[in-house]
Amino acid sequence: MNIVIIKYNAGNIQSVLFALERIGIEAIVTDDAEKISTADKVIFPGVGEASSAMQYLNERNLDKLITTLTQPVLGICLGMQLLCNFSEENKTKCLNVFENVMVRKFKPANNEFKVPQIGWNTIYDLRSNLFIGIPENSYCYFVHGYYAEEADLSIGSTNYIIPYSSALQHKNFYGVQFHPEKSAAIGEKILKNFLAL
Repeated sequence: MNIVIIKYNAGNIQSVLFALERIGIEAIVTDDAEKISTADKVIFPGVGEASSAMQYLNERNLDKLITTLTQPVLGICLGMQLLCNFSEENKTKCLNVFENVMVRKFKPANNEFKVPQIGWNTIYDLRSNLFIGIPENSYCYFVHGYYAEEADLSIGSTNYIIPYSSALQHKNFYGVQFHPEKSAAIGEKILKNFLAL
């Protein structure tokens, strides 16, 4: 199986590579359009800032390429947010694969909640082949200060300050706000489910 991880100026690519290695999968990291478009599966990870990430994609025409992919694509964390319509992070126009889904900044009303959310939280209302064999309220690992609003495209939710979309799907595009590569056995199973799509 030919697995490609999209290379752009966002961190955390190495930990995704290691997670795939642990389940016996080799992947290549590239921003080469030909290699991305001919891959069996594409992973679009990321930890970073939305506007600079979009700038990198735009400069290399990867913004246009990503939206035309027909194989299964998995956006992780910032990768998922960039597949949405718009992010409040530096007022960034995103790829709009998840049409009309907005990415908002967490606004805690008191000191009870720290932003960014860092640590383990549950995922629930799971509805997708991505979550076959994943129990409701499983714990996954999150690091983020922005969230995707709940929407018709939601396939999983999480509650931190407010309920939000921790997973989205539109056709062959999937997105998860949490880090499956850091979510122990549950994350490993989600990655295996994605590779089996």
